[in-house]
Amino acid sequence: MPNIVVPELGESVVEARVAKWLKKVGDRVTAGEPLVELETEKIDLEVSADRAGVLASIAHQEGADVKVGEVLGVLDEAAAGTAPSASSAPSAAPAPSAPSASSAAPAPSASEDIRVTPTARNVAKAHDMKVEAVPASGPRVTKGDVLRAAQPAPSAEAQRREPGPAPAPKAPAPAAARGERAETRERMSKRRATIARRLVEAQRTAAMLTTFNEVDMSAVMDLRARRKDAFHKQHGVGLGIASFFVRASISALRAFPAINAEIQGDEIVYKHYYDIGMAVGAEGGLVVPVLRDADQMSFAGMEHAIRDFAKRANDGTLTLEDLRGGTFTITNGGVFGSLMSTPILNPPQVGILGLHKIADRPVAIHGQVVIRPMMYLALSYDHRIVDGREAVQFLVRIKELIEDPTLMLVEG
Repeated sequence: MPNIVVPELGESVVEARVAKWLKKVGDRVTAGEPLVELETEKIDLEVSADRAGVLASIAHQEGADVKVGEVLGVLDEAAAGTAPSASSAPSAAPAPSAPSASSAAPAPSASEDIRVTPTARNVAKAHDMKVEAVPASGPRVTKGDVLRAAQPAPSAEAQRREPGPAPAPKAPAPAAARGERAETRERMSKRRATIARRLVEAQRTAAMLTTFNEVDMSAVMDLRARRKDAFHKQHGVGLGIASFFVRASISALRAFPAINAEIQGDEIVYKHYYDIGMAVGAEGGLVVPVLRDADQMSFAGMEHAIRDFAKRANDGTLTLEDLRGGTFTITNGGVFGSLMSTPILNPPQVGILGLHKIADRPVAIHGQVVIRPMMYLALSYDHRIVDGREAVQFLVRIKELIEDPTLMLVEG
């Protein structure tokens, strides 16, 4: 009988967690039908049957950590052509043309029909909700969908109430009055545990420093205001600021190639291509999909790709190929309101650019104090191969290009 094994999970990913079995022992499956959901440090994925059969046994239950090549279960291929369902009760006579409830394979429930991320199932369970009743915003029900479904009901009910005496306090209130404090304990997801491990490793294994600068965003914002309608009409996508910083970063990386390199043993590997990671905050934690060969992309191509990454990060449909590799990373804490931060390296990369909130601030220009839309920039770098002078000049180069974006056109 063929084994169901943990497949190759992509570059540097060797372990997964069994998130949910989609079939029970005795269930009949067809070739290509999903059997089990696995949660990895990067994405969630389904393992499908490579042939028809009956799920004979399960080797690792939900919540177990498994490695690439380990056996998840066993598929009985010989039983594929026998009874309609291995769990059916034996009968001396063939089933009638209209199958009875006891002999026919059970119809899939709503929760089996709809695709749901493992995190969404856990959140729905914590809120005592039926996940099949949660409307999906994309191809799968996500944690965000569950939280949105959990929130509106109380507020809508409160709006319908007639004015009257204040409602009775909720059950937890008396406990709080007695000084009791609740705690909830939950296991880290594979992604969150890996993020925690990699962040500690990055600080322990790299000589990480951060240098700062600030940039006047007036020119970019004026250009966007003038061209946004025509750009959208021509390309079907808005003109954001991210593509300007991708293009400026590539120009600066060409000028300072050590920031586009990595350390392997006692060698420095210089990359002569530019795969720019764009950090995206997803429901299970930060992911970094990669703009591959970004130096060959147009502004419109970058904007389409970045928006697609953000959407698929929220939908849980990013692939391992989307997240593989990367030579340099850009992260934008400004979308969450951050004014300044020190981004942490994404090993084995030796540089990461942090963008921040655009805020009107008084600045001195030609002896006059004027109000300009300013942004703080932060470059964290590995001092083992990047000198402070290079890091400072790298940011100065980006500042020059953003404050005069026509230079990017002139330089190609």
